[in-house]
Formats: sequence, structure tokens, C-alpha cells
Amino acid sequence: MILSVLLFLGAEDAILIAVVVLLLFGGKKLPELMKSMGKGVKTFKDEMNGLEQDLKSPGKSDPPKDKE
Repeated sequence: MILSVLLFLGAEDAILIAVVVLLLFGGKKLPELMKSMGKGVKTFKDEMNGLEQDLKSPGKSDPPKDKE
């Protein structure tokens, strides 16, 4: 869904979105916001890759946990 929306965005739309984000968060907060978003995307991708690996190897399971 998001990908299909992004395909229809033109240059004017992207500039308008960038201006609105800049006005909402300000120039000083923008790098911090982008860094946080980047970390979130990286974590999401890592989790998706881990899930994909788990689905590809159904014979393996998590090691048993020690009861304390």
C-alpha cells in the first residue's frame, strides 16, 4: 500500500512533504528524527530477516530455557 502511494508521488509532492516536516519539527530536531527513523527501519529489517530464517528452517527450535 505504502509503496503504491510512493510510486505516484511527484517532485512537487516530495518537496511539499519535506517542507511540512521541516516546519513541524524544525531544523534542529530533523537530524535526530531521521536518525531515530533509520534505527527503527534497521531493527524492523533485522527482525524480518530473522523471521524469514526461522520460517525457512522449521526443524530447528529455540534451545530449552533453564528453570531457576
